Amino acid sequence: MGSTPRIIVIGAGPGGYVAAIRAAQLGARVSLIEAQEVGGTCLNKGCIPSKALIFNAEVIGLLRRAEEFGVRITSEMTFDVTRMLERKQRIVQMQVRGIHALLKSWGVSLIKGHGRLIGPRAVEVADAGGQSGRFEADRIILATGSRPIKPPLFPFDGERVITSEEALEPRVLPKSLLIVGAGIEGCEFGFLYRSLGVSVTMVEMQNRPLATEDEEVSSLIAREMAKRGITLHLSLRVEKVVPEPAQLVATLSDGQTIVAERLLVSIGRKMNTEGLGLEEAGVALGKRGEIVVNDRMETGASGVYAIGDAVGRMMLAHVASAEGKIAAANAVAEPGSRSMNYDVVPAGIFTMPEIGTVGLKEWEAAEQGLPVRVGRYPFRALGRAHTMDEIAGFVKVITEAESGRILGVHIIGPHASDLIHAAAIAMRLGAKASDMAEMIHAHPTLSEAMMEAAEDVYGSAIHLPRKKGTG
Repeated sequence: MGSTPRIIVIGAGPGGYVAAIRAAQLGARVSLIEAQEVGGTCLNKGCIPSKALIFNAEVIGLLRRAEEFGVRITSEMTFDVTRMLERKQRIVQMQVRGIHALLKSWGVSLIKGHGRLIGPRAVEVADAGGQSGRFEADRIILATGSRPIKPPLFPFDGERVITSEEALEPRVLPKSLLIVGAGIEGCEFGFLYRSLGVSVTMVEMQNRPLATEDEEVSSLIAREMAKRGITLHLSLRVEKVVPEPAQLVATLSDGQTIVAERLLVSIGRKMNTEGLGLEEAGVALGKRGEIVVNDRMETGASGVYAIGDAVGRMMLAHVASAEGKIAAANAVAEPGSRSMNYDVVPAGIFTMPEIGTVGLKEWEAAEQGLPVRVGRYPFRALGRAHTMDEIAGFVKVITEAESGRILGVHIIGPHASDLIHAAAIAMRLGAKASDMAEMIHAHPTLSEAMMEAAEDVYGSAIHLPRKKGTG
């Protein structure tokens, strides 16, 4: 490649811009191509704006319970959706400016336009005005992301029948919302809109919400939905949607109808792999339309790498960033020297309460034939949780039965998305439940629930009653 390798990255989302910066840090001359705005879906239409609005909803929920804390609000509480959206947008714009500054500081050249491979060593970029240019490189990293799936059954118009992108811009709140899909995204929006006073109904084809998660977590989320007045229809599909002047009428697979002002379709995402010249460059696609890569993030075309949602391994922003660092290292420094490990990937789900998860679920361990021992600790048994009046939820620790090695941890409760990282680092280091149990945890903290759950693996949690058949 010569003394100064040339790297082109297509896509400036959380995978692409991280890959570009890492390649520049390693001494490459880097061009980053993006047709829209840096930060990708995560920053502009996903993770950050949704969490900004969810935090607004949490503030509203806290104020509604203010009297429990001895705080009396004498006038009626109101909220201004316009100001909420303005706050959300300020946060997004600040983060976008920060990425631009980082790219500039590392000497990454940002090129606006749609990139398309014209072989494994060259990219054609078409800008918004239709002008195009050709750029050559020693290595190319594809980070083109994904977009919401839009089945033809639903009459999408961006106003009444919407995807997650439009759901983040509720200029006028509907009185009622039907959400199709009770996965992670659908559940987050369900709690958000319900907190804003919207009547929420959800339809899910699986037999539980968050069907990819731990079953006990799913059960608690279903109970919390019921407490908040969210109506949940399980093991059903929407088979027909009829737009009427003032409402939408959806017919379910059991024949019942649901009427709502707005309908949000949240059933997954589709990889952005069309129009990239992949076939001409020798880059293969899988059955779902994903770019096929190995664990070094290499495609079948020499010198072409791919990362993030476009490869469909784990469609999470932080996974895309990790893959970006791997791809950059292999593209610039020592090709093939770095590989991606997906064994310990923590994830946060921003429902109410939050969920944090890492590693195997019980049913996954069973599928692998792994005998397990499980420890649990409820937040309602924890002093710190009571001081916050956040007692719903638990910590669940899954271990290998014989060795005690931690296989998975699942938390639902206050600050679960932050707490889960203690479990992740323990798993990364190959820790046993006894290591976590014997580590002194500060009191009073939420983290004590992790210690107690780890002790419960052995039936020795101090603040739980004796289990039958132990001691």
